[in-house]
Amino acid sequence: MFACLLTAGIAMAGGHWVGTWGTAPQLVERHNNPPAPGLANNSLREIVQVSIGGKKVRLKLTNEFSQEPTEIKAVELAIAETSGISSDIDEATTISLTFDGKPSVTIPAGGQVVSDAVKFPIAARENVAITIHYGAASATVSGHPGSRTTSFLKAGNTTDFTGAVRTDHWYNIQTLEVLAPSKAGAVAILGNSITDGRGSTTNQQNRWPDVLSRRLLKNKATSQIGVLNMGIGGNCVLRGGLGPTGEKRYPRDLFGQEGVKWIILFEAVNDLGGSWNGVETADRVIDVYKRIIDEAHQKGIRVFGATITPFKGNNYYSEDHEKGRSTLNEWIRTTNMLDGVIDFDRAVRNPEDPAALQQQFLFENDWLHLNAVGYETMGNSIDLNLFAK
Repeated sequence: MFACLLTAGIAMAGGHWVGTWGTAPQLVERHNNPPAPGLANNSLREIVQVSIGGKKVRLKLTNEFSQEPTEIKAVELAIAETSGISSDIDEATTISLTFDGKPSVTIPAGGQVVSDAVKFPIAARENVAITIHYGAASATVSGHPGSRTTSFLKAGNTTDFTGAVRTDHWYNIQTLEVLAPSKAGAVAILGNSITDGRGSTTNQQNRWPDVLSRRLLKNKATSQIGVLNMGIGGNCVLRGGLGPTGEKRYPRDLFGQEGVKWIILFEAVNDLGGSWNGVETADRVIDVYKRIIDEAHQKGIRVFGATITPFKGNNYYSEDHEKGRSTLNEWIRTTNMLDGVIDFDRAVRNPEDPAALQQQFLFENDWLHLNAVGYETMGNSIDLNLFAK
């Protein structure tokens, strides 16, 4: 009852919940599962870097892809001393979360839970440590393998992570939300590994959505916009790939987020790279995009299309697949359905060979993923006026 009254009081104050950090959960593949000693009856500290700040927060945990319930004995938040390099926290900032007034909660198989709101002041782009103390845990784990951020696992119910096992994955955490002014909002990004950050620097938070977030915060007209990175490495829009397809997950990852006012659609390279007919695949992706745009506009959400970046030199490339990329990019650039265009293709392609990336942006010379310099270029290429309208 108290939680209900608190929520009502918050609503009357004119604020609303906005996602400040989020990740797209999936069934964690076996090779990415938690290392020994595992989650059950142990403690896990995970680090996230938020976008916008706030004074009150709540946390969403997920068990969506797990076949058994997962017992959470307790959860604490604290300001982290680093963006993932260490498990160190500012002990004085530690607060305990509750769920319907209780410190523990069991997340049912296939379910999720949201904590009660709690006072926990955080600044823009501040690092937050989420410490979870587990009871019984599902053997099948819901999480996000491509964290590009180190988590710390220690046996038993503990807050001392000295000598903890390190793993560069997130488990069970899904969204951190802040109570924000009514004019604040979030941009949710549907993407694959190029959005998820493959090629960025572990614990440096330098994916292109991070670059965009920092720019938005520094710009007065856009300083209260959160950025939610809903990229999944290896993900496809239509079928196959890793994690639920973009077509299946967009209701959760775009419309299921709090305070979303803008959407960026930047996904299809895996569909095109594995297609039998590039143009036909592009047309089917466009059909999904149209559906998302229609639903977004009905909700008053603006949608921007981002052009697919080049991949000549990668084994995805063929003349047919390039025709598909050109078809999709041409539609993005010319359709009147979108509210704006982000031309990543133009920003990173080789002027002398437009089907290929500039060599200075290559990650591991795979001619598909970009390095940190490439992601900085992508993030800097976005016109912030798109978000000021």
